[in-house]
Amino acid sequence: MTDQLEKNYEPNLSEEKIYQLWEKSGFFNPDNLPGKRKKSFTIAIPPPNITGSLHMGHALNATVQDILIRWKRMDGFKALWIPGTDHAGIATQNVVEKELKKEGQTRFDLGKEKFIEKVWQWKEKYGNIILDQFKKLGSSCDWSKTRFTMDKEYVKAVETAFLYYHKKGWIYEGERVVNWCTRCQTSLSDLELDYKEEKGKLWYIKYPLKSSPDKYVLVATTRPETMLGDTAVAVSPKDERYKNLVGQKLILPIQNKEIPIIADIAVDLTFGTGAVKVTPAHDPVDWEIGKRHNLEAPKIINKFGRMTEEAKICIGLKPLECREKVLEELQKQNLLGKVEDYTHSRPYCYRCSSLIEPMPSHQWFLKMDVLAKKAKEAVKKGKIKFFPERFEKPYLDWLDNIQDWCISRQIWWGHKIPLEGVEDVLDTWFSSALWPFAILGWPEKTDLLKKHYPTTVLSTARDIINLWVARMIFSGLEFMKEIPFEEVLVHPTVLTREGKRMSKSLGTGLDPLELIKKFGADATRFGIAWQVTGNQDIHFIEDNIVMGRKFCNKIWNASRFVMFNLGPESEKFPKTKLNHFKNLSDDDKLILEELENTIEETTKNLEKYNFSQAAESIYNFFWHEFCDKYIEKSKPQLKDEKLSLSTQYILWHVLSTSLKLLHPYIPFITEEIWQKLPHEDGMLIVASWPK
Repeated sequence: MTDQLEKNYEPNLSEEKIYQLWEKSGFFNPDNLPGKRKKSFTIAIPPPNITGSLHMGHALNATVQDILIRWKRMDGFKALWIPGTDHAGIATQNVVEKELKKEGQTRFDLGKEKFIEKVWQWKEKYGNIILDQFKKLGSSCDWSKTRFTMDKEYVKAVETAFLYYHKKGWIYEGERVVNWCTRCQTSLSDLELDYKEEKGKLWYIKYPLKSSPDKYVLVATTRPETMLGDTAVAVSPKDERYKNLVGQKLILPIQNKEIPIIADIAVDLTFGTGAVKVTPAHDPVDWEIGKRHNLEAPKIINKFGRMTEEAKICIGLKPLECREKVLEELQKQNLLGKVEDYTHSRPYCYRCSSLIEPMPSHQWFLKMDVLAKKAKEAVKKGKIKFFPERFEKPYLDWLDNIQDWCISRQIWWGHKIPLEGVEDVLDTWFSSALWPFAILGWPEKTDLLKKHYPTTVLSTARDIINLWVARMIFSGLEFMKEIPFEEVLVHPTVLTREGKRMSKSLGTGLDPLELIKKFGADATRFGIAWQVTGNQDIHFIEDNIVMGRKFCNKIWNASRFVMFNLGPESEKFPKTKLNHFKNLSDDDKLILEELENTIEETTKNLEKYNFSQAAESIYNFFWHEFCDKYIEKSKPQLKDEKLSLSTQYILWHVLSTSLKLLHPYIPFITEEIWQKLPHEDGMLIVASWPK
């Protein structure tokens, strides 16, 4: 009889011990892996913000990545999973500013240099919390290679990239409408906006024709206050209703100035009346229309979110305060038409929750035409594949309609633009666009870069396909002359049971650390993976975690049964071939056949990133075929002198093989059981994947 397991599996007592065992072994580092290895299999973790703590999206993505890394490590690859964190410019600056506010200070009280010192102190204290939380989930990253987007080597990579683009003439200064946060006093990328659906109004305003003041064009708007900065009314060139009016002049109400009626392809003829006001300074679409038609762009809202002198009225008021005055004046002049209820999305700063004001700003831009073309071709020619394939279309659509990239930010924490006299820092995405090769030592020609670039697969969320994935692709092609990864796995979004967005602030979020504490990391991982079908988002239910815990208990109890029934001969089993046993029952043959099918099915599903189907395959085999059927059939066979030893062997063989198949999903319990079973592969983490 072999070593015995405790009566009950207690994950909280086992998991930390097992993780320390893995770390001590050094097997997270591919250079320490035993045996002759195939080519590298590399994953670069999407770097979480240093301000972050583990949420369900992180838990899902980490589970998916760890399944792949553990599987490939067992399958003989030089499996490397590189961890790291992102400095998260605006998010981190806001967190530290909030800390200062508690002390009655602002960053301006400290000054830039002292404030940056304060941010570094905060980073050293809190910045790696999320990586420690990844460990609790069982993530088998090579922690010796942990990177941070503001470490010395990474700063060099960012400066090298910027100066390269600048020398080519692809970086330039200019003015364009950007997303402006009046609280953070910086431009923001689209990703840094939090869109909230709100109930508002759609106001219809009469713009009188200059040639016939008793006639007018009716224009619908959700922001009547911005009409003070209108310089045209636009219609679709396909709209027959306005064909004869294009080129004529209107009188802009309140401002009493002439503005033209123009035809532009950007106008949606189904919105409102089909005629839209054009305010070039305060809408990105209108800005482009203004450029095409050489329109003026009076700035009626300033960077502090107040009406300017250009507005003529409401000077110094907030836009919403000005709205009331504008509506009142339109009513007086009998120029306000109907008013409808209207639900629309409004952008807020994702960190300070201030309403975003689109406005022209002097910024630094990176030309995108050549880079976008490279990124498109890589996918169109099949060099990079998306899983599921449907995410290829939004990627290509975005690149087809791409604007030059606003890469500057007006904050203090971040990569300073490496030109003399410039105080702006670079957009956080500029530095993270270099992630797949900068973490491997670029711009130096390191051994690590040679061995592990390009990386193999990127697992990420769909909301950053354009803002991060596309940028990594063109950066890799430009700086490394090679794609940064071969495949992009777009994992589903974790929603509540009711299908709502998970949010800790709204009380709809689930803390994966609480699930781990309650059910164990293995149960949490298995319950998450069970729901990753690849076809749709996850309406998360805790029932699947409960199911994962029950499954772990089943594995534990089945293992106890097998171990209890192994005799002294079992120590030789790891070196014994199946064909050594001549007397096999029909039940023996059936379970072995089912095992073969399960190995094949599990492997094929993993190759296709069908995580749920792979989990289901091994679950059904172990619970129903092995536990419910074969173990019961084995009981009389164990008492049969002719079948006893072969039955012991098959019990051992099926359990050992099942543990290997299960290990990528539930690594802690499988490693714990493996250590008590006769084996010759060393630790389960580096045992050979079943063939």
